[in-house]
Amino acid sequence: MRTYALSALIVSLLCSGFVLAQPRVISLEEATTLALEMNIDVLQTQNNIDAAKAGVLSAYGGYLPNLAASGNWGRTQSQRTSSGVQIIEGVPVTNETDIFGVEQSWTTGLSSNLTIFDGLAREARIGSAKSQSGIAENTASRTRQAVAYGVISGYLNIMRTKALVGVVEENVKRDRRQLERITESNRVGALSLADVYRQQSQVANDELDLINAQNSHEKAKADLVALIGLDASQEYEFTDSSIRSEIDSVEVAETIQRYSGGDQMVGLAVANRPDYASASQQLDAAESGVTIARSGYLPFVNARASYSNFSNVLDQLALTRNYTLSWGIGISWSLFDRFQTNQNLQSAIVQKRNAEINLSQTEKDINVQVKKALLDLDAARKSWEVSQKVLVSASEDRKIAEERYNLGAGTLLDLLVANATYVGAQASRINAIAGFLIAKYNVEFVVAERAY
Repeated sequence: MRTYALSALIVSLLCSGFVLAQPRVISLEEATTLALEMNIDVLQTQNNIDAAKAGVLSAYGGYLPNLAASGNWGRTQSQRTSSGVQIIEGVPVTNETDIFGVEQSWTTGLSSNLTIFDGLAREARIGSAKSQSGIAENTASRTRQAVAYGVISGYLNIMRTKALVGVVEENVKRDRRQLERITESNRVGALSLADVYRQQSQVANDELDLINAQNSHEKAKADLVALIGLDASQEYEFTDSSIRSEIDSVEVAETIQRYSGGDQMVGLAVANRPDYASASQQLDAAESGVTIARSGYLPFVNARASYSNFSNVLDQLALTRNYTLSWGIGISWSLFDRFQTNQNLQSAIVQKRNAEINLSQTEKDINVQVKKALLDLDAARKSWEVSQKVLVSASEDRKIAEERYNLGAGTLLDLLVANATYVGAQASRINAIAGFLIAKYNVEFVVAERAY
């Protein structure tokens, strides 16, 4: 019984260890969600939004009076010598007396200032703060779109490299079986030893290709793990049944039709793109900066009020009648500041011009990006169509080469060439499918169809 219990315990521990060692399976949707929560760029842009919102609140605070409290304590210690003349028995005697004094003082006060007019700079600061907040939000939105597109591309790349590993594994199995047949044929004298060596070399090359394909697959997984922000020391498996490994001509045609019309797509991208909106808000902020700089030519009006009281005894500070209360309105106008305001204004105008140029260039960049994305999509379609035809041709050619070799009418070299062509055609087709899907998602990203 003890042996049985011990065996059961060992089996239980092994099974639990096996369960713990299982990699975490992550779907495309989960990968996107995790990336939007954990990616460092997304987190930083979200923090920038919080800072920008604080700037808006601070700008509105310009309409409110400030309030400051103060308190002071002081101690004064003094010493002096007092001298006098005293007549004792008819003789004048000089007396000197040291006098010590200690005095303490307690003072408290409140003061407040309120800006009444500052040349419209206060209003411009609010507008600039709102623009900066909008810029931060649009930058964060575009960052989320970029990260989501990166996750989709990385996920499709993992699916692509996994499919390529499958192709190479199947090829290794096929060539190993072929090596066994050739070895057996050589043993009975039907084939030469050269065919055995040639096939052994081919199997070795296939195994090397498998190692490289597996390495590429693992590196693709590592890249996606880094993009998402996951713990790289853990094991993950990226599998999603919703991602199809095949596409048909109907889907391809519908995709091409959906994204036809370059000018229309450019207009849609300009309307949707957060980075274009950010560039536009940057121009608004620059215009506010011009107003702020120009306010230096106008007068500044503020109201002020203050209260303070004084006592030599702390306990009587609240009861003392020694207080001062003052209030008033002040106006100041800089008549000549050695051209400092002019310099600030000219700098603000230059920043506005640069913002206008940047907005125009952003629109041009979007135009180019949309056209390039559409060209890539069309090229991916053509690559997929060609890969379909090449795969059919390579499959038939390999069948013929295999039949001729089995009948003794063809050479092993012909069969190896035909098989390599077929494997290459399979890989090209897999790459073409992944390339078309990535190109499709790239158009969505460039046009900013999806919001995250």
